[in-house]
Amino acid sequence: MPVALVTGAAGRIGRYLRADPPRGWELRLLDRVPIPEVAGAIVADVCDATALRAAAEGASAVVHLAGAISPADPFQEVLASNIDGTYQVFEAARLAGVERVVFASSNHANGFAPRSAATAPGCGDRPDSCYGVSKLFGEALGRLYADRYGIRVACLRIGSCFDAPTAPRMLGSWLSPADCARLVGACLASPDLTYAVVYGISRNTRRWWDLGPAEALGYEPLDDAEEYAAELLAPYGGLDPSSPDEPQGGATAAWRGDRSPMQEALP
Repeated sequence: MPVALVTGAAGRIGRYLRADPPRGWELRLLDRVPIPEVAGAIVADVCDATALRAAAEGASAVVHLAGAISPADPFQEVLASNIDGTYQVFEAARLAGVERVVFASSNHANGFAPRSAATAPGCGDRPDSCYGVSKLFGEALGRLYADRYGIRVACLRIGSCFDAPTAPRMLGSWLSPADCARLVGACLASPDLTYAVVYGISRNTRRWWDLGPAEALGYEPLDDAEEYAAELLAPYGGLDPSSPDEPQGGATAAWRGDRSPMQEALP
């Protein structure tokens, strides 16, 4: 079987992929912390170019999950993990002759845009944090490596990937673990992939992002957050408290701290 190197394999999404690996692929796991339950897992930091180059040798694909994972993470962590680390991953993939990279981007790359303006990626993106900016950097870097080096690159703007949705917002943004595996598997298998930025969500009834670009790569989501709606909306009398004017990034983008009066007047 072809090998896919998975960075950040000890994290939540890495755990989902380990439990439900893409069909037809052998996963080679890497993280900066040990994964005791997995024999042969590689312990290395994505900023270590030498270790990454060795780990990518012989792989046909890289699934890049590693990095700072929260809009609240300090800039220095984002700079090291999401900027330098992502560059090192793409460069190691190039040097090792890897054919495709699946990059875990985030909905926070367009977090300040209202839900009603859920346009295609790249159309006036409004990141809601330095974390969101770093994901746009990764997407742009993927575009460069696709155009210059011919690597097939899929950037997944992941919504809310958890065991189950835990808040009303997630009725639209949830990505189930099983659908996450399906999405990654589609990106690894698609013969039509050259470069794509797609939103990673399940087939949610209340979604505001378009599933079409991901479906064009062969993604077939099966889960729907709607089965959790009654429970999540019960505290609100069964009504959805959100509105189309709310930012796509949720609470991160809703916060307006440290803004001047002039900035407060901006949409």
